[in-house]
Amino acid sequence: MQHDIFGQPTSLTQTGSLQDWNAAMLGFLAHAAVTPKHLLAVLQAEPGFALGHAVKGMFYLLLGRRELLTVARDDLAAAQSGLAAGHADLRERRYVQALDSWMQGWPRRAVGLLEDVLRDHPEDALAMKLIHAVRFVLGDAKGMRRSLERVLPAYRSDHAAHGYVLGCHAFALEETGDYERAEIVGRQALWTAPDDAWGLHAVAHVHDMTGNAAKGLDWLAGREAAWSHCNNFRYHVWWHKALMHLDQGQIDAVLDLYDTAIRADKTDDYRDISNATSLLMRLELEGFDVGARWRELADLSAARTEDGCLIFADLHYLLALTADNREAEVAQMLGRMHRDAQGTGDMNARMADPGLAAAQGLSAFGEARYGEAFAQLLHARTAMQMAGGSHAQRDVFERLTIDAGLRAGHLDQAEAILNERQLYRAGTEDAYAAARRDLIAVGRGQAGAQSLPAQ
Repeated sequence: MQHDIFGQPTSLTQTGSLQDWNAAMLGFLAHAAVTPKHLLAVLQAEPGFALGHAVKGMFYLLLGRRELLTVARDDLAAAQSGLAAGHADLRERRYVQALDSWMQGWPRRAVGLLEDVLRDHPEDALAMKLIHAVRFVLGDAKGMRRSLERVLPAYRSDHAAHGYVLGCHAFALEETGDYERAEIVGRQALWTAPDDAWGLHAVAHVHDMTGNAAKGLDWLAGREAAWSHCNNFRYHVWWHKALMHLDQGQIDAVLDLYDTAIRADKTDDYRDISNATSLLMRLELEGFDVGARWRELADLSAARTEDGCLIFADLHYLLALTADNREAEVAQMLGRMHRDAQGTGDMNARMADPGLAAAQGLSAFGEARYGEAFAQLLHARTAMQMAGGSHAQRDVFERLTIDAGLRAGHLDQAEAILNERQLYRAGTEDAYAAARRDLIAVGRGQAGAQSLPAQ
């Protein structure tokens, strides 16, 4: 029996297949663009490799696209066929069971099965990263951290995934508010694994959440090699850089990054759409004209109204559709979300709460019905983490909630949300918050306050 680069047994029979399998797993940890090529080579050489099919199916589910459910279902069938051949051990079988549970609508059960793998094989970095990814989609930051800290002792400095595990730990620390440790661990991750874009981006998150855009720009400067090898995750790192420029008021730099990096490739991947829509919305909330950039995003989002795989994706599609006044498509998406909210499964529950209220709030905001928008977004706010994504990504919805409250005249409530936002951002105040406090002062008629910006 051959063992992989992490010391785990596999049912692979060919040396070349093992080399490609190792490259695929390391590529997954590094968010490398070449990962699918290596995984395809493995399955072409050994079509009965159940673990490979199970992982491929889960990769497709993480992409959050309804048309890929059929592909993932085919992978599940291929994986189960491989199991029937009798070559897989309990570890591989649990991966296949995890894919099966996820396909049935229960990604939390899938996580549980993968945690069973880690319990028996704590050095299995593939299971570690998959758990990290699925918990991220589920908005389970505390679970991400617990899972990693249970297995950290198994990843000594000579383990092939040591640096990548540190990068995941750094991100989990940041998402649970331990910013000082997150920065230290994230830097260690990049020193250990120079292509660990996830660890690099964890440190970028720290600078965002602690209101230190200038330090964040210094951190990213000259480290492009850490993310240039990535799949579309590289666009997300450029997005972080754009946010830092926005906080510094460097709008020309923001738009240049948008056009030359963030939307250099006009993909319809939901992660790329979320980068773009949330950045444009932040710009518009600050009163800047983004030109015709919404149209391209709205055209792509109009084709995703029936998707419904991830509430995080749906809400960003809605940002584009409402911003470009696509009333028919907005109505179509809201109707579908109402239907989905009646179903069973982890994502259906998230569609019901916070999804519906958040979606109705975005629709109302787009139609300048700010009182209703504030009420709906405020209702969604307490459960918004369940939509998935990071604090930095969800902050666009926090800003929309605050701005809806200000425009509707609910100054005290908007100020209370600003205070809460500042509290979980390490007590710091960024340029967005400072500007809104000035608006509140204007609304209260306080002397010395700045004038309201054009809306």
